[in-house]
Amino acid sequence: MFDELVASATGALVQMQSGQSGAVTRIQNDALLSASLWVNVALAGLSVLLFVYMSRNVRAHRARLIFAATVLIPLVSIASYLGMLSGLTAGLVEMPAGHALAGEEVLSQWGRYLTWTLSTPLILLALGLLAGVDTADLFVVIAADVGMCVTGLAAALITSSYAFRWVFYAVSCAFFLVVLYALLVEWPVDAEASGSGEIFATLRALTVVLWLGYPIVWALGVEGIALVESTALTSWGYSLLDIGAKYVFAYLLLRWVASNERVIAGVTHATAVDTGTSADD
Repeated sequence: MFDELVASATGALVQMQSGQSGAVTRIQNDALLSASLWVNVALAGLSVLLFVYMSRNVRAHRARLIFAATVLIPLVSIASYLGMLSGLTAGLVEMPAGHALAGEEVLSQWGRYLTWTLSTPLILLALGLLAGVDTADLFVVIAADVGMCVTGLAAALITSSYAFRWVFYAVSCAFFLVVLYALLVEWPVDAEASGSGEIFATLRALTVVLWLGYPIVWALGVEGIALVESTALTSWGYSLLDIGAKYVFAYLLLRWVASNERVIAGVTHATAVDTGTSADD
């Protein structure tokens, strides 16, 4: 059964790749939809320039790692949104029976899932470095995050079964719960110990609230129950979330890191602390 689902998703992807011109035409003919993509290209470009400028005096190794991970976030976004605008990572998908738009060809911006697969781990990496999270814990959470994005992509691409779209949506949400548990329960303890508790709490609240918006947009938009049948409005929903979850998040994080470089330089992983304690004994 899983092989059939993979084949279905692959077939849908191949079909979309062959219909790039149709996707481009739809985007170009819809000013609202097109604007939702170009706005992010512009903001991502400005963010890269700003973040590189903010890094000019940063010297501490861990602070530089945080800057490097964070600057990559808007760079990934630029590539992603240009891919959708060109039709490379967008295509027309025929909704399966049972869907509110069954039989209709809907524009799928599946490139967003590729972006999230790359950008959201970078966000978690930056937060983990900020809080001094144990490397093993950080790996597990990033792996769950990637699983969340990949199964979300499957939910968006499956055209053979409406039910299986929601099955993969549920699996994606299960992965998301792992990420939420780390952000809300485990990582705040590390952040307090590292001296970054206050800024971590702010970034955690921003991240959790905005990331919760993505599955909501999916469920209510054209990919889910199509309560909002406009592809342009669905696209704007994702784009506005991206603006807050990426560029605003990154600016707040990097501004604090640049001003508190000594705190960041003094952060040590929990594993290092444990090893030292064991040696003393």
